[in-house]
Amino acid sequence: MDVTLACDVMLDLEGSIRPALYLAQSLVENGYKVFIMSPMISREVEERLREGGITPINLRAKLIVKNSGLSMIWFETWIREAFLRLNSRCNISKSSIVINFSQVITIPSSVWYLQGPLSLALKDLEKELSSSFKIAYNLLKPIIEYADRRLVNRMANISAMIVANSKFCASMYSFFGVNVDDVIYPPIDCEVFHPSTSNPSSDYVLTYFGKETEFSVVKRIADMNVKIKAFGSKTHFIPEKLLNHPNIDYVGRVSTSKLVNLYSNALFTIFPFTHEPFGYVPLESIACGTPVLTYDFQGPGEYVIDGKVGWLASFDEKIIQTAIDIWKNGYPPIMRKHCVENASKLDKKCYIEKWSKILLTLDNT
Repeated sequence: MDVTLACDVMLDLEGSIRPALYLAQSLVENGYKVFIMSPMISREVEERLREGGITPINLRAKLIVKNSGLSMIWFETWIREAFLRLNSRCNISKSSIVINFSQVITIPSSVWYLQGPLSLALKDLEKELSSSFKIAYNLLKPIIEYADRRLVNRMANISAMIVANSKFCASMYSFFGVNVDDVIYPPIDCEVFHPSTSNPSSDYVLTYFGKETEFSVVKRIADMNVKIKAFGSKTHFIPEKLLNHPNIDYVGRVSTSKLVNLYSNALFTIFPFTHEPFGYVPLESIACGTPVLTYDFQGPGEYVIDGKVGWLASFDEKIIQTAIDIWKNGYPPIMRKHCVENASKLDKKCYIEKWSKILLTLDNT
């Protein structure tokens, strides 16, 4: 049987693309003919999909901001669909099972996998936006919220089953009146993300710099002489004062193998965020045996177990003070073992097992 997976923009195979990719790979291994459709697929990704036995369907969206970074590209593809339905003008075999991992392609689906609505993400991200972005956002906010609600409901109405990537994500869509049938957490490959050393250096704290980072919290921790290494490729979101901070070593975009080493050797990972439906960074860190300090809400609050694989804080002052205390006093070494054990519960094998049950039901209908 054919299976078509719809995805958002695919410039690489990381982040929100990973759940669809792991499912596609498993389906190919089990004899399905698999297609992955996206408004835009880079040449490198197309080649990697074909090498894995997956047929790419590149809609080749004609974008104005195609050279302006993934966030702006994604936003334009959302505009194309929310206002003009341009991404959904595609032909899919009627015999194909359709699983929609996208938030910007409106097609009749057997399952729609929710990863977060745009309007609610922007509301949380607003306080870390630059002044110019804030002005533009506040002018457009009513239009964005109206269009997003309409798009979400349109997609829900043509989906037979709806699955969210976290309980928090499900609650966001309930705001739009969408009922979620199940929650399947995104997967991690524990064969890739695992401790790279039995003797970590533990001489720095790791963090991620991206559009959802609460930079003010990171700066205040660094101001207290905590040595921080930061990774991430979205430099236009990073305040200059952080890039030049004497206690912050910004390493930029890194390979997966280097990232595993960064996680494995860190004393702990800090993940202060403005908006995060799930959060790969905390999960990757604990899979590498390194505890995480983050907030006790949204996605990370659902799988970071306080006192066992990390520490949860309810507000900024608590996360800052906890970071300083751990930097000075450390923590029991057994936490690293607990991290690896708990990350295995979200390994891609468990993820595929849950999807297999859904697909079995679909095959029998």
